[in-house]
Amino acid sequence: MKVVLCFAVFVLAFTVPAAACTGTEECTLWDRGYHVREPAGWDGVSPLPVMLHFHGWGRQGQVPVQSPRTGGAADTAGVLFVAPDGLGRTWDFRRAGSSDTPFAQAVLADVARRYPIEGQPLIVSGYSWGALMAARFACDGGAEIDALLLIAGAFQPGIDCVGRPARVSHVHGTTDTVLDFPYGPDGDPTQAVAIWKAQLGCGAQARRFEWEGVAWLTQDRREWDCEAGLLTMDIHSASHLIPRNWVARHLDEILDTPG
Repeated sequence: MKVVLCFAVFVLAFTVPAAACTGTEECTLWDRGYHVREPAGWDGVSPLPVMLHFHGWGRQGQVPVQSPRTGGAADTAGVLFVAPDGLGRTWDFRRAGSSDTPFAQAVLADVARRYPIEGQPLIVSGYSWGALMAARFACDGGAEIDALLLIAGAFQPGIDCVGRPARVSHVHGTTDTVLDFPYGPDGDPTQAVAIWKAQLGCGAQARRFEWEGVAWLTQDRREWDCEAGLLTMDIHSASHLIPRNWVARHLDEILDTPG
């Protein structure tokens, strides 16, 4: 089921042509800005799903825009990729009511003024500290979210959270030494999604299987059926990275396009 894109602040009608600021050129907003990557071959009129992506620590939005694993994956899937810039190249994610939540809401509203996204799916994602900001944005109830994609960054249970995405997917490497793999009590390998099990109203683990992103990296995937939709967690043996094809594969699943 697709959840209609809407914002907690306001949505402006699509009244002007596509933004002139794409790729490495920043769209200025407030005291910072964001970056956009339009899908190749877009006709300038057709409605676009949106992927709002929060970059890792020390980076800015142009990095994931140019990455084939994030911006490139969105491009191939026909998704508008939007990457805000964090102040000081970082994010305010530790407490509810983050100052970055209204900024991200304003980014979506500004994108809605420039592009035909109203009524289209919203995917929110993040890598490393950006994954924590993506989770904070979802928990603060910043928007109705079709899918939340969290890469190598997880909150511990007990944080304030009111948002309820329709789908949450998390991926983490067991040899991560930047944001350590979050084992739970008695070595539980699904601690990274404990908050989402509760938030989405998930039952017992429903499925577990392996699939390969690349020849050398096998991922152990676990899935839960939940009141709010679907929860998945992928575990791999590599370190602090975005597994090749992980975002692309999840976009195919979310948008029901051929894999």
